[in-house]
Amino acid sequence: MKKINQNYTYLFLIFLLFSCEESKQITIHKVVGSPIYENSKLSLIDERKIDDEFTFSFLVDDYELGIQTNKEFDYDLANSLKGQHIHFIVDNGPYSAHYTDNFSKKLEEGNVVLAFLSRSYHESVKNNQAYVLTQIGDKNNIDLSREFLFYSRPKGKYSGNDTKKLLLDFYLVNTNISSNGNKVRATINDVEFIIDDWSPYYIEGLPLGEVTIKLELIDSKGNLIETPFNPSLRTVILE
Repeated sequence: MKKINQNYTYLFLIFLLFSCEESKQITIHKVVGSPIYENSKLSLIDERKIDDEFTFSFLVDDYELGIQTNKEFDYDLANSLKGQHIHFIVDNGPYSAHYTDNFSKKLEEGNVVLAFLSRSYHESVKNNQAYVLTQIGDKNNIDLSREFLFYSRPKGKYSGNDTKKLLLDFYLVNTNISSNGNKVRATINDVEFIIDDWSPYYIEGLPLGEVTIKLELIDSKGNLIETPFNPSLRTVILE
């Protein structure tokens, strides 16, 4: 009888463990305490094709690449030890990070490129001078005056303390979001959030393993806006 009771106790503990894991609630909260950098500016000075690569030269004003960002919040977000940088996104794919204002990339004619200033913990600088949107070469088949939503974070793999809070960040071009206008619908592991303020957020309550994130630019009625690269879908791993 004692052995049976021990088995029941063991099974009950296993049940509690799985119940707690399943009941973990996914939430998002605004990141508050980042420096604003409202006068920082990114400009494309030169773009040219050399052999099989395109070389980009940027001018960065009122912003320093390669340093750690001073912040006023005391929790941790995944951070680059190389410091502040430029996020470089091609056709809304995963970004590459660049810590100097000159670099080369293998691209194709017609690729749409978004580059913007990023804090060391990968939060974008959101002002109308902090980004460059351009199309490569002469195949200008996408109207860059349209409304765009570009995905930025989260990205890749997270481990240890970095799994507790994941930065949720995106970039809007030629559009705004508000309670009465366009919005961003974020679906995280089938949990839906409607975002009407262009701010950085952090995600809490995520289980370990594979996490799926979908971002959609929607109109005031909740309809998906027909524009290139909309929606965005990513998978990240927490371990």
